[in-house]
Amino acid sequence: MDTATLPAGLRGDYASAAADFTLPPDAILFSAADHATWRRLYRRQSALLPAHAARAFREGLARLPFGAGVPDFGAISAVLRAATGWSIVPVPGLIPDHAFFEHLAARRFPVTNWIRRPEELDYIVEPDIFHDAFGHVPLLMQPEFAGFLEAYGRLGRQAARIGALAPLARLYWFMVEFGLIEEDGGLRAYGAGILSSAAETRHAVVQPGVRRLRFDLPRVLRSAYSIDDLQPTYFVIRDYAELFGAMHLLPGLLPAARDAQPIPPGAAAPGDIEA
Repeated sequence: MDTATLPAGLRGDYASAAADFTLPPDAILFSAADHATWRRLYRRQSALLPAHAARAFREGLARLPFGAGVPDFGAISAVLRAATGWSIVPVPGLIPDHAFFEHLAARRFPVTNWIRRPEELDYIVEPDIFHDAFGHVPLLMQPEFAGFLEAYGRLGRQAARIGALAPLARLYWFMVEFGLIEEDGGLRAYGAGILSSAAETRHAVVQPGVRRLRFDLPRVLRSAYSIDDLQPTYFVIRDYAELFGAMHLLPGLLPAARDAQPIPPGAAAPGDIEA
């Protein structure tokens, strides 16, 4: 199993993982304290959703068995398969790019099999099951977004072959983790990194002085980002069809994005349009 590209010190049980980094069913064990942590996070984030979350996210969440505690992987997959043909697979945490892309291309979303400790409610370095399941899975109930994520996974191999993983990662960061959408005359969040964090939710949607730009694919591919602070820049789509449609342009844009100078986090660039 190739873990050479992963950061050192990850807490997941990588020794028990298969070659594709999935874990066996008996590795999905959660204590009463874990379920209590999930319920606390769920209540806190759910209170923010009516005012700040995209409609598709709220509707997807309402159809998932998330309220009582850490959800069952099989139950989630059954709902997803009926809606969009996706399922979730348990993994120890972060996994290498090649394995991640292969799962997405096969409509499998990797979900970490452990949850943060109580003292990590507000910030966690690694993605846990709350980030992966609560943050990502609801929007996989939306057909166009689900199609976008599958297409993204299929492009991973090409991007790796031409040395363009950095711009491809920027697309995931800004559109999957930290995406905003125009809705009902205002802005709503759909990105998992926003909606799994109370601080990021308020910051992204309503905080004055934050740069919120109209979605522009070449600009996104050149935009560097910060991983350990609230984001200074977000990109706004009109609808999920716009995002899905952009995937047809992506293969032709990757070489230029690979060779271009990245735009620093929070910086302006020629052609920027405020959302």
